[in-house]
Amino acid sequence: MENRPKIKLHKTKIDQTIDVFTWLLLLFLCIYTIIEYSNLPNTIPIHFNSSGKADGFGNKSTILTIPIIVVFLTIMMSLVSKFPHQFNYPNKITPENALRQYKLATNLIRYLKLAIVFIFSLITVSTIWIANGKKTGLGVWFLPISVGIIFTLIILFIIQSKKNIKPNTIKSN
Repeated sequence: MENRPKIKLHKTKIDQTIDVFTWLLLLFLCIYTIIEYSNLPNTIPIHFNSSGKADGFGNKSTILTIPIIVVFLTIMMSLVSKFPHQFNYPNKITPENALRQYKLATNLIRYLKLAIVFIFSLITVSTIWIANGKKTGLGVWFLPISVGIIFTLIILFIIQSKKNIKPNTIKSN
């Protein structure tokens, strides 16, 4: 890895809003899961097939693993985003493009965090509703839309990171 510049990134109002919304949604996920836990039957759906139908069942305590995993992922992604100079990029990082590339990469992580918290919140709420007989499945569109959101974010990042890339202009003596 080349010696990349370390730049302190400043969050925009939109960045701050997305972060706050992500953490509030995560807080909702945790609180909702804890509140609803006592209302769950002993056996709940723990796996869904590609069409959104429950095809695996287990103990209700399994529902607690989702918020734990999502909290861990959110914390880790937040920590990792503080070191954009260490990321892998689809193009060479230079002093001229570093700020733009770092902002794009940290925004990708920010939006992925939000998407992950949102998707797992939907899974948790749906699992609780299914277990309590209020819903029959995730729906046939859940998996394609969830995967589509993640891949769309990544593809948009790659497209944006490739725009306006100037060749390395190192002058030789």
